[in-house]
Amino acid sequence: MNNQGFIKVISNSFEEFLKSGTSRSTMKLKPLHGAIAKDIAERLGSDYSVFSMGYENVKEQLIQGRYIDKRVDITIKQKEKSVCGIAVKFIMQNYSQNSNNYFENMLGETANIRANKCPYFQVFIILDKLPYYNRSKEITKWETFSEHNIEKYLTLSKDNIETFYHTPNKTLIYVVHIPDNGELRTQDDYIAYYKNNLQMTLSSAQYDKFDDAVILNDYEAFIDKVYHTIKAL
Repeated sequence: MNNQGFIKVISNSFEEFLKSGTSRSTMKLKPLHGAIAKDIAERLGSDYSVFSMGYENVKEQLIQGRYIDKRVDITIKQKEKSVCGIAVKFIMQNYSQNSNNYFENMLGETANIRANKCPYFQVFIILDKLPYYNRSKEITKWETFSEHNIEKYLTLSKDNIETFYHTPNKTLIYVVHIPDNGELRTQDDYIAYYKNNLQMTLSSAQYDKFDDAVILNDYEAFIDKVYHTIKAL
């Protein structure tokens, strides 16, 4: 799967969100998780087993952590041993209020798995402009995934993964764009509009250059790193 194929998969995931009407539905995850799982399975071959929602009717698997076992979005096993985990998150709304929690949770789950000598990767997908809803599902403002939001990931990108177990072996940040419409007022308006006007592209937003631990907007480079990390074990 190349970068254009990956954007199409993300678009399919977004379409599932629009059909379900809620970002909490697991249906949006199936095309996304399943496509990544299928891609890595085809690259690795029959010596490995890949487990993920949306792939060959299999389910997420538990990976044994140093402190607690963790159910992981995509698990790769060689025989019965877990040799790699990949976590995938797709943010569509109300990002700022949860931004630090997303990041802290990522660090914690990564440390738990990597401290038990299992490589762990993160995929973080986000719209470059997101609606912010109040409790009545009214759009009160539009949020932009900005330089401020990216700062903690820039710091993460400078980490030495051999020293810091809370740092994923590699993190992919993928920022996508859909047509803007500032006239939308509610979640129902948003869903109805994008059901008929969904054209997803890679965001043109510019960010500071990341160091080695983070890859920006390049799925092919990321999955290649996953492949080589597993094969080197």
